[in-house]
Amino acid sequence: MSKMFDNLSPEDRKMLNRIYWRSFMVFAGPAGTAYGQSPGFTNSIMPALERYYPEKEKRAEAMVRHMPRYNITQNVGTFAMGLAAAMEKQNAEHYGEYDPSGIPAIRTSLMGPMSGIGDAIYWGIVRCIAAGVGIGFAANGSILGPILFLLIYNIPGMLGRYYLTYLGFSMGENFIKEAYESGMITLLTKCAGIIGLMMVGYMAASNVTFSTILMIPVTNAEPVSLQAQFDSILLGLLPLSLTLLCYYLMKKNWNPNKLLVLLMVVGMLLGALGIC
Repeated sequence: MSKMFDNLSPEDRKMLNRIYWRSFMVFAGPAGTAYGQSPGFTNSIMPALERYYPEKEKRAEAMVRHMPRYNITQNVGTFAMGLAAAMEKQNAEHYGEYDPSGIPAIRTSLMGPMSGIGDAIYWGIVRCIAAGVGIGFAANGSILGPILFLLIYNIPGMLGRYYLTYLGFSMGENFIKEAYESGMITLLTKCAGIIGLMMVGYMAASNVTFSTILMIPVTNAEPVSLQAQFDSILLGLLPLSLTLLCYYLMKKNWNPNKLLVLLMVVGMLLGALGIC
């Protein structure tokens, strides 16, 4: 991929590196429903605005242009930052001939598809894999548990931020149009969603423990284990049912703390009754 960026000048690389490091503070600015991450976004691309608009009036105009609401998954949001920098360069070089209203419009149009991809990959896949590996080590008392979780989750995110900053600047606004026309965005989102669901199912089966010790007495025969019958129907049926019940309650706007308290109370009650 680095060959794609061979045409970038040292000044371009320096600017993009500064944008990359500033992108980690995208949530640091004062935000809220009206602005979202726009203050952090504007702060992140300031190296480009300062470079292309040495005049304070033009720079201030560009800063205001980027203040409409913005919200993209931060690990992929640097693509929009690189793209905005490329479009601001075009506007500065053709000032008065270039329509600057397209710059925030393109950025806004990226919010849906880029967040869909970012959430599916980083929240749905990478985080689940990192948590699965980390929990596996931590359950055995190993300090590698939290360390591996942080490494597995953060390293792909940092690499994604870096290369997407360069990619957005190098490929420009035609990239999204070409990606949609080729169907790449739809295919990537669907594949990421499938893998994410598989990982969620794996984590539920591996880390949710719920079984019963109830036995059904049978005349002149050994009692029948109710848990064995559940397992014969579907291995992990009870943990899966509990996970789906929690998901259903959260979809009904249950507070997570309220749900945790309910699980603790029900668990202690079932344990005291000798059911689980």
